[in-house]
This record gives sequence, C-alpha cells and structure tokens, in this order.
Amino acid sequence: MPIQSGGMPHHSHPFYMPVKISSLTSLSHYATDNIPATNSCIMFVWEGKGQLEIDGELHSLESGIIMTFAATSKLKLKTEQQLQGMWIEYTSMPNHRQEQNFLNGSPALHHASAQLIALSGELYSAWIEPDDRKPFKVQQLFTQFIVDLHHELAAKKETSGSWIENVFEYIEAHYNEDITREQMATLAGVSPEHFSRTFRKIMGQTFSAYITLLRIRRAQQRILTSSPNLTTLAHEVGYEEGTYLSRKFKQLVGLSPTAYQNKNKKIVALNYNHTAILRVLEIMPQLGVYSDWHRSLEQVPASKQLTMNEGNSSLLFDSIALAEPDIIISYNIPENKILTPVAPVIELPFMQMSWREQFGLIADVVNRRQRAEEWLGHYDGLCHAANKKLNHSIGSERGTAIVWELSSRAAYCFSSSYGRGCQILYGDLGFKPPSIIMENGIMDSGYLVSSIEEIGTYPADYIIITSIPSSSEGRKRLSRLLRSRDWKQLDAVRNNRVYILNQGDMFYGFDPLSSQAQLKELLRVMTS
Repeated sequence: MPIQSGGMPHHSHPFYMPVKISSLTSLSHYATDNIPATNSCIMFVWEGKGQLEIDGELHSLESGIIMTFAATSKLKLKTEQQLQGMWIEYTSMPNHRQEQNFLNGSPALHHASAQLIALSGELYSAWIEPDDRKPFKVQQLFTQFIVDLHHELAAKKETSGSWIENVFEYIEAHYNEDITREQMATLAGVSPEHFSRTFRKIMGQTFSAYITLLRIRRAQQRILTSSPNLTTLAHEVGYEEGTYLSRKFKQLVGLSPTAYQNKNKKIVALNYNHTAILRVLEIMPQLGVYSDWHRSLEQVPASKQLTMNEGNSSLLFDSIALAEPDIIISYNIPENKILTPVAPVIELPFMQMSWREQFGLIADVVNRRQRAEEWLGHYDGLCHAANKKLNHSIGSERGTAIVWELSSRAAYCFSSSYGRGCQILYGDLGFKPPSIIMENGIMDSGYLVSSIEEIGTYPADYIIITSIPSSSEGRKRLSRLLRSRDWKQLDAVRNNRVYILNQGDMFYGFDPLSSQAQLKELLRVMTS
C-alpha cells in the first residue's frame, strides 16, 4: 500500500460502510431529501413486482433485481405485487462526494446470482439481529456484498451491447420518421454491416422489417382503441398514403385494417385484473393470469392459465407466442417490448385509471361496450342498495375508514387508486380516508407502509383488515398490536368497528368481479 509523507496510508479507493439496512417495505417512509447527500442507496428485490422512477426515468422491479443510486435522486415507487427485499443506505470513508461512488449510475443488475442473494440475506439478518460476540460481522458481510456486486456489474458491462439499447430507444421514439440503417449505425458507432448483423442476430429480422413491424403494431393499437381515418393513421405511423398502409397491414397481419377491427380476436391478459374484466365481458382469454380467488369461482383449464415466470422472459415469450394472440393486454411495463413480434400490446397506465375506466377501455377494444354498460348499471344498483342499508344502519354521515393489509413484516394502507376495497369505501360508499394518511402523501404513492405495531397510531372511525400474517412471527406482532394501549384507545376499537376479514386474495383485485365481491363483503360486516 502506498505511504504518504508522515507515515499515513493512502487510500486509492474509499471504504464503504452501511448506515441503515431495512426491509424494502419501509421504502415509502424514506424521503430522499432527508437522506444525507454523502450517502448512497441500494435496493435489492427478493420477491414481488413493481416500478421505480429515478429522476423521472422508469425502471421495472422484479425478483433478483438490484438498483443503485445516489441519495440525491428523486424516487417514486409503484408496487404491483407486494415487494420484499432489502433497502441499504451507506456512506464512504473518507467522505468522498457521493457522485464519485463507483456504484452510482450503474445499470440495474437484473439477475443477481444465488451467491449474492444468499449473502444479502445474511447481511440483512446480521443487521436486524446483531451478535455482540461478532461486532464486525455486518461490516464484513457488507464489504463482501459490495465486492460481489461490483464483480457482477462488471461482468454484465462486458457482455452487454449498450449501443443496441440506445438504438432501440431511438427507434421507439422515431419509428414514424424516415430513419435508415446508416443513421442507426452512426448512432451506435459501428459500421452499417456490423449493425445489420448484430440487429438481425438479436431480433431475428432485418432493421427495415422491424421498422415495418413496429409501424403496423402501432396502427393496430390505434385501430383497437379508437376509429382513426386510414389516411390520418398512415401519417401517424410514418406512411404517406392510407392505401400503402393498408397493403403493408394486410401483408403482416393477414387482414385489412377494417377486417382486423371487426374480427373476434384471441386475447392474452398479463395480469389478474384484465383477465377478470374479460371474464365479466364473457370472453375467455386464450391465456390469462388468474388469482387463487378467481380460480375458486370457476374452473379454468390449465391450458388457458398463464404463469408469469419471474426473471425468465424467454419462457414467457414462448408461452404467449404459442397462443398466437391477436391482442395482448397489459399494464405499461418495460417488458412489453419483447412481445412486439407476437402481437400488438394494449398498455393501460398503472394506478392512473380506475377499474371502471379500464373496464370501459377493454370493452371498447373487444367490441363489448354494451355488455360493460349493462354490468355497470347492475353494479351501480348494488351500490345504491348498499348506501340505503348503510344509512339505516350507521347513518348518512359515514366518517373515516382505513384498510390495512398485513404481511409478516409490515402493514399497508391504500388509496382508492390502488384498490384493496378502498375504491369502494371512498368512491361508492362515501367514507373518507383519515387525515393522517392524506398528510403522509398517500394520494401520490397510492399506499403507505407501517410496522404492524404502529397501526394504533392511525385513528379512523372504521378499520378494515383484509389480510393477516401467515407466519408465526407476523401473528406474534399482530397479537402485540391487539394488546397495545394505542390500539385499545382507538375509537374504532372501543365502538366495535374493527373488521378482520382475512380475505386478502379477494381484496387484491382491482376489477369489476373483485369490486362486486368486495362491496358485498364490506356491506355484510359493516351492517351485521
């Protein structure tokens, strides 16, 4: 090691030290502007699914992914399936400026090795249950974690074709313009010949064929979600004439745009909510994702059920391609791009559309608007009857209500944009969310996270618990809550207005089928 004058060692690299390690479920409690600017952060997802927005850029979260970023980054988390994992804040010694941290700005590691996953579990356990006999264990594990993460990120960088990623981003933004192979090769910094070989190896088709495919897919999406004039549509996707678009459309799809719009289509739905919408519209998807609760309502052939294989996009692609769908319905997630060669993907924005709006849009796509309106009329009738019954039972002044979903490690409450029965309580039945969760920003994130023991600090006139922990550890924490002073002093507890339903799978859905069941269950317990 080099020695400076005065005999002190010179550190060519900083020494990294963990400041805080916690469960990923606590992320919503961390405002990045409250984290010291000298710190950096690591997010490691063990289970679940969601999206993380970092400084305006959206990243998909799934099992095995690791994200690294500076504390000065602006974060926004959206959870689709409950996230489990590890959230780390760390600093460097000596106190280097955080932008010099070699991890900041690194690309996401999408498939952490089994060794790194096991090491992360040891690190988390050592942090939350320190061993006084091994005071340096956390630091040793963290140092090894950083070293292994660095090695895996370096290996990824060596094997990734970063210029290809840049090219695809450009194509997505400019597919309707006159872009050429030579322009893309210049953008990539490679020869046109090398560009063509690499592109065809990755995509299985030429650059020009892919541009045509992308334009026709965009045309299909527009045809399915509106009724554009053919000439206008041609201009939108990059062609000068409607007749030329029609010819290209028929070559690729096998039908004219009009015939495609009118045909009965084979559909693949990539999540529970959209599968349920299709079933309410009396359509059996070619493949759909079904919840356990949905499967308890009807027998679904195994051949019609789609398993979302975490971290295995090629297997998912093969399953969907074999179904030969005419339409794929999904939320707007980055993984949808790999499905472009298979069929047009109708993307619905996550947490930005109510279940009624999603229902209506999908009904239009599959030409079942009348069926949707009939069903909504029936549902509104149920809501009217429910409100009359509540008026008789508890009065017209509803008061506040809060919904909790308990896992083994944390408790979650929600806004109406996230569902979980809140779309009914706050939207259909006239209850209000407690001011404390409004002040904590639930309308921005869609949900808040608390420890189970802290639920007693969130007062509401009515408390609904839709699921309780399945583990012995979680049950013990729930038991401590129910014995706590804060809990016993809540008005809802003293007035016998706490409803423990433990039907998390039913309340997870944000669709017509689940909402109707949730309405009936909420009415049953609140008027019994």
